[in-house]
Amino acid sequence: MSKQDWRKLDESDVRVRPGKGTRPRSKRRPEHADAETAMVIGVDRGRWTCAMESGAVVTAMRARELGRTPVVVGDQVGIVGDTSGQPDTLARIVRVEERTSVLRRTADDTDPFERVVVANASQLIMVVALLDPPPRTGFIDRCLVAAYAGGLEPVLCLTKSDLASADSLLALYTELDVPVIVTRFDEEPAALRARLTDTVSCLIGHSGVGKSTLVNKLVPDANRAVGVVSGVGKGRHTSTQAVALRLPEGGWVVDTPGIRSFGLAHITPDDIVKAFPDFAEAAEECPPGCGHLGAPEDPGCILGELVPDAPGRLTSLRRLLASKAGLDEHPE
Repeated sequence: MSKQDWRKLDESDVRVRPGKGTRPRSKRRPEHADAETAMVIGVDRGRWTCAMESGAVVTAMRARELGRTPVVVGDQVGIVGDTSGQPDTLARIVRVEERTSVLRRTADDTDPFERVVVANASQLIMVVALLDPPPRTGFIDRCLVAAYAGGLEPVLCLTKSDLASADSLLALYTELDVPVIVTRFDEEPAALRARLTDTVSCLIGHSGVGKSTLVNKLVPDANRAVGVVSGVGKGRHTSTQAVALRLPEGGWVVDTPGIRSFGLAHITPDDIVKAFPDFAEAAEECPPGCGHLGAPEDPGCILGELVPDAPGRLTSLRRLLASKAGLDEHPE
């Protein structure tokens, strides 16, 4: 191009390509009115297995507009795309419905990061062996606290009753009115099966207590791995991920990995007291920041004075509060 031609050019001849950030963006998300409802039954490396109301089981990814919204087993979600459940198809989760209950835990009592174990379960089945491995009351208490705080009904399921009596353990929880189911290896868990029918229930327990054995009896095609108890009385982890399994009689049972500890860093003493209607109102009269443990930890606590007719329940409540505070002798 000659100098003369260059002189004829002005700024109107310059073509400026718009940058990526100049396009106006809308904050309105698509409504996805055509989304179908499903329940999350498994999670694996960024893919969610979902059971449709039609009965189909589909694999889905989380839609971009959800960002990092957590999606866990038990969540009710809205799904669009290919929901046929055919091999090599992939749908999208575009909505997570409000949860009715949440079971949360932390790695320990100082960990600020809480993990959602399962959503929307109506019952927490605490599976505890009466022997081999021996029962740990601190673990039961912590599960009770998490259930009460998360809106689940706790149920105590005692296994291996052919090896030891349940009487002494049950005496500790009489005042809490926790439903109890006692099972043994050589019998079908008929009472547990009836309790789980037509509900969404979560099974939790230490490794080696017989949880996977129960699941295999409840859901014959589950094929959950069964392990052995180590020489030091702690089981080996046989379930590695939480998964919801459909019960033949109707309903779902969520099998969770065996855990060694149950942190409660995300729960406050008042969260626990709220689960006891006879103490919840009285607790409002306690000093600010009261842990409701009584003397010497909380000398200003007046729960016992305001509700004098329930000494057994107060003792049980304070045992749960001590578990939350890390004062229990056997937290695991």
